[in-house]
Amino acid sequence: MKAQTKRLPISETIIRNAQQTDHNIITNNNIALAWETEQSKLDQNIVAAGVKTAFSDSSKGFYLIAEINGNVAGQLMVTREWFDWCNKTIWWIQSVYVLPEFRSNGVYSSLYGQVLQLARNDGTINGIRLYVDADNENAKRIYQKSGMRKSHYLLYEFDL
Repeated sequence: MKAQTKRLPISETIIRNAQQTDHNIITNNNIALAWETEQSKLDQNIVAAGVKTAFSDSSKGFYLIAEINGNVAGQLMVTREWFDWCNKTIWWIQSVYVLPEFRSNGVYSSLYGQVLQLARNDGTINGIRLYVDADNENAKRIYQKSGMRKSHYLLYEFDL
């Protein structure tokens, strides 16, 4: 039987740009995300180095943090892909994680709303994409509810 997650009372969700001081929570959330979605056990040192690289090289992307009652409630990362067909950039949402005690409180919607606002204000962004595990029905429902639609593209990969 799955343990019940204690829900915290919600006051206001604040979305902000992540700072280097958020490094540890982002690292830990990424590790939790990999375990929850893929049962992949990630190396903490490698993940920490990856998060540090994103902070030191803005071309890699940026993180947004959701805070509720002064606590980090969730995160996502935005990376960039150049799209030569339209001479604009595609933003990819990655590393989406909402801590269990804050789920079902609109945390992802708040994060996604900030991404949309930033993209619209930027003027050089053609669209926003993300990928989701084919079996993650809950995430697919959340993304569709936020206004995203299933793409006609399939994802192929080759791991080195």
